[in-house]
Amino acid sequence: MSAVSTFDINRERMVEEQLIPRGISDPATLAAMRTVPRHLFVQDAMQVQAYGDHPLPIGGGQTISQPYIVALMTQALQLTGHERVLEIGTGSGYQAAVLSRLCERVYTIERIDALLRQARKVFDRLRYYNIVSRIDDGTIGWPDQAPFDGILVTAAGPRIPEPLLEQLADPGRMVIPVGDQASQSLQLVEKREGEILVRTIEQVRFVNLIGAHGWQG
Repeated sequence: MSAVSTFDINRERMVEEQLIPRGISDPATLAAMRTVPRHLFVQDAMQVQAYGDHPLPIGGGQTISQPYIVALMTQALQLTGHERVLEIGTGSGYQAAVLSRLCERVYTIERIDALLRQARKVFDRLRYYNIVSRIDDGTIGWPDQAPFDGILVTAAGPRIPEPLLEQLADPGRMVIPVGDQASQSLQLVEKREGEILVRTIEQVRFVNLIGAHGWQG
Protein backbone atom coordinates (compact mmCIF):
# COMPACT_ATOMS: atom_id res chain seq x y z
CA MET A 1 0.00 0.00 0.00
CA SER A 2 1.46 3.36 -0.98
CA ALA A 3 1.90 6.25 1.46
CA VAL A 4 -0.56 8.36 -0.52
CA SER A 5 -3.29 5.71 -0.40
CA THR A 6 -2.69 5.31 3.34
CA PHE A 7 -3.21 9.05 3.83
CA ASP A 8 -6.38 8.87 1.74
CA ILE A 9 -7.76 6.05 3.87
CA ASN A 10 -6.88 7.85 7.09
CA ARG A 11 -8.49 11.07 5.85
CA GLU A 12 -11.74 9.26 5.05
CA ARG A 13 -11.64 7.54 8.44
CA MET A 14 -11.15 10.96 10.07
CA VAL A 15 -14.35 12.20 8.45
CA GLU A 16 -16.38 9.09 9.20
CA GLU A 17 -15.21 8.55 12.79
CA GLN A 18 -14.34 12.01 14.12
CA LEU A 19 -16.53 14.50 12.25
CA ILE A 20 -19.88 12.99 11.27
CA PRO A 21 -20.59 11.38 14.69
CA ARG A 22 -19.99 14.78 16.35
CA GLY A 23 -22.51 16.60 14.23
CA ILE A 24 -20.52 17.89 11.26
CA SER A 25 -23.20 17.55 8.60
CA ASP A 26 -22.65 20.34 6.07
CA PRO A 27 -21.88 18.53 2.78
CA ALA A 28 -19.46 21.20 1.55
CA THR A 29 -17.48 21.17 4.81
CA LEU A 30 -17.27 17.38 4.76
CA ALA A 31 -16.17 17.44 1.11
CA ALA A 32 -13.39 19.92 1.91
CA MET A 33 -12.21 17.84 4.86
CA ARG A 34 -12.16 14.79 2.60
CA THR A 35 -10.19 16.65 -0.06
CA VAL A 36 -7.55 18.83 1.60
CA PRO A 37 -4.40 16.76 2.37
CA ARG A 38 -3.88 17.62 6.04
CA HIS A 39 -0.62 15.65 6.20
CA LEU A 40 1.08 18.18 3.91
CA PHE A 41 0.54 20.92 6.51
CA VAL A 42 2.54 19.23 9.29
CA GLN A 43 6.22 18.38 9.64
CA ASP A 44 7.34 15.23 7.83
CA ALA A 45 7.98 13.39 11.08
CA MET A 46 4.38 13.97 12.17
CA GLN A 47 2.60 13.06 8.96
CA VAL A 48 1.61 9.65 10.29
CA GLN A 49 -0.32 11.49 13.07
CA ALA A 50 -1.91 14.08 10.77
CA TYR A 51 -5.40 12.54 10.77
CA GLY A 52 -5.52 11.76 14.49
CA ASP A 53 -8.16 13.26 16.78
CA HIS A 54 -5.84 15.87 18.31
CA PRO A 55 -3.88 19.05 17.57
CA LEU A 56 -0.21 18.87 16.60
CA PRO A 57 2.70 21.29 17.13
CA ILE A 58 3.88 23.15 14.03
CA GLY A 59 6.70 25.25 15.50
CA GLY A 60 6.84 28.75 16.91
CA GLY A 61 4.72 27.69 19.88
CA GLN A 62 1.75 27.21 17.54
CA THR A 63 -0.43 24.23 16.67
CA ILE A 64 -2.54 22.81 13.88
CA SER A 65 -6.01 22.41 15.36
CA GLN A 66 -7.77 19.11 15.90
CA PRO A 67 -9.65 18.15 12.70
CA TYR A 68 -13.02 18.34 14.43
CA ILE A 69 -12.41 21.93 15.55
CA VAL A 70 -11.38 22.94 12.01
CA ALA A 71 -14.57 21.40 10.64
CA LEU A 72 -16.74 22.87 13.42
CA MET A 73 -15.46 26.41 12.84
CA THR A 74 -15.76 26.05 9.07
CA GLN A 75 -19.31 24.72 9.23
CA ALA A 76 -20.36 27.57 11.55
CA LEU A 77 -19.57 30.16 8.87
CA GLN A 78 -22.24 28.60 6.59
CA LEU A 79 -20.30 29.37 3.41
CA THR A 80 -21.99 29.02 0.04
CA GLY A 81 -19.10 29.66 -2.35
CA HIS A 82 -19.23 33.39 -3.14
CA GLU A 83 -17.88 34.80 0.13
CA ARG A 84 -14.71 36.69 0.97
CA VAL A 85 -13.35 35.32 4.24
CA LEU A 86 -10.74 36.75 6.61
CA GLU A 87 -8.70 34.31 8.67
CA ILE A 88 -6.65 35.50 11.63
CA GLY A 89 -3.73 33.18 12.37
CA THR A 90 -2.58 31.29 9.27
CA GLY A 91 -0.44 28.89 11.28
CA SER A 92 0.14 25.73 9.25
CA GLY A 93 -2.23 26.97 6.54
CA TYR A 94 -4.60 24.01 6.88
CA GLN A 95 -7.64 25.99 8.03
CA ALA A 96 -7.15 28.53 5.22
CA ALA A 97 -6.87 25.67 2.73
CA VAL A 98 -10.15 24.16 3.92
CA LEU A 99 -11.87 27.56 3.72
CA SER A 100 -10.50 28.13 0.22
CA ARG A 101 -12.47 25.14 -1.07
CA LEU A 102 -15.70 26.74 0.18
CA CYS A 103 -15.52 30.44 -0.69
CA GLU A 104 -14.39 32.84 -3.39
CA ARG A 105 -11.27 34.16 -1.63
CA VAL A 106 -9.48 33.78 1.69
CA TYR A 107 -7.45 36.61 3.20
CA THR A 108 -5.21 35.20 5.91
CA ILE A 109 -2.93 37.03 8.36
CA GLU A 110 -0.04 35.52 10.31
CA ARG A 111 2.43 37.21 12.65
CA ILE A 112 5.22 34.57 12.41
CA ASP A 113 7.07 34.89 9.12
CA ALA A 114 8.48 31.34 9.03
CA LEU A 115 5.02 29.79 9.43
CA LEU A 116 3.54 31.88 6.65
CA ARG A 117 6.40 31.09 4.27
CA GLN A 118 5.88 27.38 4.83
CA ALA A 119 2.09 27.65 4.45
CA ARG A 120 2.50 29.53 1.17
CA LYS A 121 4.71 26.74 -0.19
CA VAL A 122 1.93 24.24 0.47
CA PHE A 123 -0.76 26.51 -1.01
CA ASP A 124 1.33 26.84 -4.18
CA ARG A 125 2.03 23.11 -4.31
CA LEU A 126 -1.71 22.41 -4.14
CA ARG A 127 -2.52 25.28 -6.53
CA TYR A 128 -4.83 26.91 -4.00
CA TYR A 129 -4.49 30.28 -5.67
CA ASN A 130 -7.50 31.98 -4.06
CA ILE A 131 -5.63 32.45 -0.77
CA VAL A 132 -4.06 35.87 -0.17
CA SER A 133 -1.73 36.28 2.81
CA ARG A 134 0.26 38.85 4.73
CA ILE A 135 2.40 39.26 7.85
CA ASP A 136 0.73 41.60 10.32
CA ASP A 137 -1.08 41.98 13.63
CA GLY A 138 -4.23 39.99 12.97
CA THR A 139 -6.19 41.72 15.72
CA ILE A 140 -6.38 44.87 13.57
CA GLY A 141 -7.73 42.88 10.64
CA TRP A 142 -7.24 43.82 6.98
CA PRO A 143 -9.03 47.19 6.66
CA ASP A 144 -8.33 47.88 2.99
CA GLN A 145 -9.99 44.59 1.97
CA ALA A 146 -13.00 44.88 4.30
CA PRO A 147 -15.83 44.14 4.67
CA PHE A 148 -15.65 40.35 4.93
CA ASP A 149 -18.62 37.99 4.69
CA GLY A 150 -16.95 35.69 7.19
CA ILE A 151 -14.13 36.00 9.72
CA LEU A 152 -12.46 33.04 11.40
CA VAL A 153 -9.97 33.51 14.24
CA THR A 154 -7.68 30.60 15.13
CA ALA A 155 -6.27 31.97 18.38
CA ALA A 156 -7.99 33.06 21.58
CA GLY A 157 -8.09 36.54 23.09
CA PRO A 158 -9.74 38.06 26.16
CA ARG A 159 -12.44 39.71 24.02
CA ILE A 160 -13.66 40.07 20.44
CA PRO A 161 -11.35 42.61 18.75
CA GLU A 162 -13.32 45.72 17.84
CA PRO A 163 -11.60 46.12 14.42
CA LEU A 164 -12.83 42.67 13.42
CA LEU A 165 -16.40 43.54 14.37
CA GLU A 166 -16.11 46.69 12.26
CA GLN A 167 -14.76 44.75 9.29
CA LEU A 168 -17.48 42.10 9.39
CA ALA A 169 -20.06 42.57 6.65
CA ASP A 170 -23.75 43.01 7.44
CA PRO A 171 -24.98 40.31 7.25
CA GLY A 172 -21.86 38.40 8.25
CA ARG A 173 -20.59 35.69 10.59
CA MET A 174 -17.45 35.44 12.71
CA VAL A 175 -16.15 32.43 14.64
CA ILE A 176 -13.69 33.21 17.43
CA PRO A 177 -12.48 31.63 20.70
CA VAL A 178 -12.73 34.05 23.63
CA GLY A 179 -11.69 33.62 27.25
CA ASP A 180 -8.71 33.50 29.56
CA GLN A 181 -5.41 31.84 28.78
CA ALA A 182 -6.46 28.47 30.21
CA SER A 183 -9.85 27.87 28.60
CA GLN A 184 -12.17 29.62 26.21
CA SER A 185 -15.57 29.40 24.59
CA LEU A 186 -15.86 29.21 20.83
CA GLN A 187 -18.26 31.99 19.92
CA LEU A 188 -20.36 32.57 16.83
CA VAL A 189 -20.82 36.29 16.19
CA GLU A 190 -23.51 37.35 13.74
CA LYS A 191 -24.07 40.85 12.42
CA ARG A 192 -27.64 41.44 11.24
CA GLU A 193 -29.09 44.82 10.35
CA GLY A 194 -26.60 46.60 12.58
CA GLU A 195 -27.10 44.29 15.57
CA ILE A 196 -24.44 41.96 16.99
CA LEU A 197 -25.63 38.55 18.17
CA VAL A 198 -23.24 36.24 20.03
CA ARG A 199 -23.71 32.65 21.09
CA THR A 200 -21.37 29.96 22.39
CA ILE A 201 -20.75 26.91 20.22
CA GLU A 202 -18.41 24.85 22.39
CA GLN A 203 -15.71 25.01 25.07
CA VAL A 204 -12.24 24.98 23.52
CA ARG A 205 -8.57 25.68 24.17
CA PHE A 206 -6.47 27.66 21.68
CA VAL A 207 -3.09 29.35 21.61
CA ASN A 208 -3.04 33.03 22.56
CA LEU A 209 -4.20 35.73 20.16
CA ILE A 210 -1.30 38.17 20.27
CA GLY A 211 -1.71 41.77 19.22
CA ALA A 212 -2.97 45.25 19.97
CA HIS A 213 -6.52 43.95 20.57
CA GLY A 214 -5.52 40.59 22.10
CA TRP A 215 -2.92 39.41 24.58
CA GLN A 216 0.39 41.22 24.69
CA GLY A 217 3.28 39.20 23.30
